[in-house]
Amino acid sequence: NTHMYTLSSNILPRRPRRRSRTYIPATMPEKVALIGSGNWGSAIATKIGVNASACADFDDKVYMWVFEEYVKEEDGKWVRPARGAKPPEGKTWVDEGYTPLTQVINEKHENVIYLPGIELPHNIVACPDVATCVDGATMMVFVIPHNFLAPIVPKMEGKFAKGAIGCSLIKGIEFEKEGDMKPILISDLLQDEMKKSDGAPVVDMSVLMGANVANEVAKGDFAEATIGCTKPENGLKWCKLFNTKDFAVQAVTDVAGAELCGAMKNVVALGAGFCDGLGYGGNTKAAIIRIGLKETAKFARLFFKGIQDDTFMESCGLADLVTTCFGGRNRACAEAFAKGEGTWDDIEKSKLNGQKLQGTITAKDVMTVLKHKKLEAQFPLFARIYEIAFEGKDPKSIVEL
Repeated sequence: NTHMYTLSSNILPRRPRRRSRTYIPATMPEKVALIGSGNWGSAIATKIGVNASACADFDDKVYMWVFEEYVKEEDGKWVRPARGAKPPEGKTWVDEGYTPLTQVINEKHENVIYLPGIELPHNIVACPDVATCVDGATMMVFVIPHNFLAPIVPKMEGKFAKGAIGCSLIKGIEFEKEGDMKPILISDLLQDEMKKSDGAPVVDMSVLMGANVANEVAKGDFAEATIGCTKPENGLKWCKLFNTKDFAVQAVTDVAGAELCGAMKNVVALGAGFCDGLGYGGNTKAAIIRIGLKETAKFARLFFKGIQDDTFMESCGLADLVTTCFGGRNRACAEAFAKGEGTWDDIEKSKLNGQKLQGTITAKDVMTVLKHKKLEAQFPLFARIYEIAFEGKDPKSIVEL
């Protein structure tokens, strides 16, 4: 790619020779920042790091923002202090034999807590300060829980470069709390939060969605993903950053379609889990997946313009829906629910270590919107999943749509 960075002398106007000149490259390499370092953030770092290092389009060094924690190795396993614990009076965790997680990542080139056993590219540099991480960045990749957006984005202090672009890997959706209660894309929330910094910068946002189980992607098992972008030239930049021989990335100019697929699949996965809990076979689950994809497309068109049919046949659509309906926490918890293993709270505690399920939250929000618009009858699967999950309807009624 070096030819892109030199200006051919024969196309420059002749000037009187005064002194030797150093030509500035035609385009400066893109400076990439990765905001987030959990399981999926660390997995995608394995692709970004390789491409940033190999391609002259990108600066070699990629800063990865890490929520700082303290860790130590005990009996071959890395541990953290108990949640909410404080070090003894007058001491720090370092005094107690712990090491900052960023230091461990930078020394071992491994996220020992969130992606153990996988080597990170050595040009990925863990950084505990998000403003330092995005300083001068021209391309920003966001992969943090969406409830972290409001506290984290202001700490970036608008340090990113003018004209910077962003890509959200965050699956989920928010809804207006009043009025029409319309769905709000996480990529739009990110854009709005960044606009609050000095000069009100508008960061063009894309998304990366797809059938991507983080540990499999990190190991190098083949996977596909979809970039939803606003313009083809930005889609191409993101494809260059993410695409590798084992991670095939394609772009569609449909941010809302790609992003909504990533949120709604968790609702459909509850329906698939109910089927599994009742012992129904593959035919039944295939029907749930088909109807779920159809209702997802209808829901997307109801609220957003420019939704493309093809988006639902990409990795972000059909493929992600299939993998979520056959694996994943939403399916597993819904199976337990259909078997009568307790309330959603009980199941979250026993199966998810107290973490919240995305599918049940989204199912509630979707139903609130549909009831508000009196459209429940047009979405029989979404309505039935809600009734089984929250209104005591028999799980067997999942096949009576």
